Amino acid sequence: MGESRSEAELLDLGVQGTSGGVVSSENVDDRPAWDSKLQYVLAQVGFSVGLGNVWRFPYLCHQNGGGAFMVLYVMLLVVVGVPLFFMELAAGQCIRQGSIGVWKHISPKLAGIGYSSCMVCFFVALYYNVIIAWSLFYMGNSFQYPLPWEQCPINMTTNNTVKECSSSSPTSYFWFRKALDITDSIDESGEFNPIMTGCLLAAWAIVCLAMINGIKSSAKVMYFSSVFPYAVLFIFLIRGLMLDGAMEGIAYMFYPKIDIWAEVQVWRQAATQVFFALGLGYGSVIAYSSYNPIHNNCHRDALMVSCINFMTSVLASLVVFVVLGFRAKNIVLNCITQ
Repeated sequence: MGESRSEAELLDLGVQGTSGGVVSSENVDDRPAWDSKLQYVLAQVGFSVGLGNVWRFPYLCHQNGGGAFMVLYVMLLVVVGVPLFFMELAAGQCIRQGSIGVWKHISPKLAGIGYSSCMVCFFVALYYNVIIAWSLFYMGNSFQYPLPWEQCPINMTTNNTVKECSSSSPTSYFWFRKALDITDSIDESGEFNPIMTGCLLAAWAIVCLAMINGIKSSAKVMYFSSVFPYAVLFIFLIRGLMLDGAMEGIAYMFYPKIDIWAEVQVWRQAATQVFFALGLGYGSVIAYSSYNPIHNNCHRDALMVSCINFMTSVLASLVVFVVLGFRAKNIVLNCITQ
């Protein structure tokens, strides 16, 4: 009798875990839910798409053979990433709890995995909010003309540009001396930076406002935070394609250096990028999917989010490589001229 029941019937009756617990229909009804499928997709895309796609993937692609690394990444994404991503989606959607509750339901002995994922999220949030604080600092300083990182500041006593800036570059000087305000040596502790501290508090305030009402408030934020980066990337790409040398940069990006597959380090970095890009092991994928209806097609969701994630990585890489091609051609032309 039990073997003849369909999966849908089992889900209606409740999912029996190895610990003996049952997810009843009452618990399912009490669980908050996404207002629409679009909100859920934007939430998953907004979580998985981030610095790992915009910065880390282009860097690894440039470092590890361009097109060869892309092919290797796709292979590991299909073989390792998508199945694990689907497993987390299915676990959260079926058991209808967060990461800790899901692993406890599977087995009380596995509860440590859920607690560990929460700790990972906490530590990642610490340094991610620092990056957001830097972004807010730069955004605040971008309302000046000329931009403070566009030219070296003037020394008021000598009426000349600051020597340290002249020997490096305006962007490096602004980053190290104005934004980070670093000291000359590691032995010096430095002074309190009130502006950057305020930016960090603002970053945490934004996070609190986005989460204060649970998924109701975070879902509204996703409409902007998930769509706006794509608009910016497309604008950068269109502008970058107009630069001289852009096509050379794209050609370098897709040129496959297959011999690099013989290096174990390349495989390790590609596998690490798969986990980093999809957000596997953080528990957030489980939490987001737990607000879905039990009968939601999570197979399709896993494929769709993974494809969007990969295409975002390719889009960001195109933006980076067209600029690299432009800069490389400028350097070559300057060398020929000199």
